[in-house]
Amino acid sequence: MNYTVNLLWDPDASVWVATSDDIKGLVLESGSLDVLIERVRMTVPDLLKLNNQPLEHAKIVFLTERVEEVCA
Repeated sequence: MNYTVNLLWDPDASVWVATSDDIKGLVLESGSLDVLIERVRMTVPDLLKLNNQPLEHAKIVFLTERVEEVCA
């Protein structure tokens, strides 16, 4: 089973935010994308168990988005 996790840059707070429509309760943030991905990896198994969602053969699909204004 694939679980999609969205990693979005919040320019106002200067942090990356992880959320998922597939994994109830997943909301994490970090100033570092690498640290956030590691936190997601560590948190997802526990959330899947708490939500009684399939864990066997589970895969996380990371979708990353960062939008920046182009300055001349």
